[in-house]
Amino acid sequence: MTDATPGFRDIGDLKGQAAVISGSTSGIGLALARAVATRGGDVVLNGLGDPAEIERTRAELAASTGVRVLYHPADMTQGDQIDDMVAYAACELGRLDILVNNAGIQHVEAVENFPTDQWEKIIAINLSSAFYATRAAIPHMKALGRGRIVNMASAHGLVASPFKSAYVAAKHGIIGFTKTVALELAQDNITCNAICPGFVHTPIVDKQIDDQARTRNMSREDVMKNVILGSQPTKRFVTTDELAGIFLYLVSDLGASANGASFSIDGGWTAQ
Repeated sequence: MTDATPGFRDIGDLKGQAAVISGSTSGIGLALARAVATRGGDVVLNGLGDPAEIERTRAELAASTGVRVLYHPADMTQGDQIDDMVAYAACELGRLDILVNNAGIQHVEAVENFPTDQWEKIIAINLSSAFYATRAAIPHMKALGRGRIVNMASAHGLVASPFKSAYVAAKHGIIGFTKTVALELAQDNITCNAICPGFVHTPIVDKQIDDQARTRNMSREDVMKNVILGSQPTKRFVTTDELAGIFLYLVSDLGASANGASFSIDGGWTAQ
């Protein structure tokens, strides 16, 4: 490729842009925050964890990249706090170019025994938070004349597994929400897409392994081999670097015509 190829040389350049990423104090969200920051973009982190550890993560990322890295403690079950997080990002960073709806939790249990409080919490964090953040972000993106919204769905947004009713329902909802937002904003130079990872070795997956072992009466090792990685033909975890690769494409100018799409990064899971 030559420099004359429109947009190609800019795929990794996010200088001057600003992103807010929910659920970004660890795992996939933190990996995407690093991808933005190392390419010159400012970032607002959000998520749970020990405050001192979150501050260490924030400070290290800012020091190593030279960009502005902020933190907002919004509770993803509270719409008013999500609104405040988006407003804070736009105010402190001066703009909002990228929104990543990544926050998520999981609970593994049969439907007949599924705790109702867990159902409500999963739907709130995994689905409703994306609505509130997107709703708040759109006016800022329209003011810029450009925006990129990326929703972290899952292979479970496309297919189901037993004992994950709330998570599967929420992630299927994210896919539908993504399509609707994409259609509404198609002429505003704002795109909305979903990334559908298979299993990534994150803290949420570690907890799933233990929950699946309990629910299925299996050993942790058997769950890892036959349940978790059993779904993925590659028999390995998806890496956060692989997710960052498709993410950077979607937020670049080259991704301008990718809109309302769901990108499976699952080692062939949903091809079966």
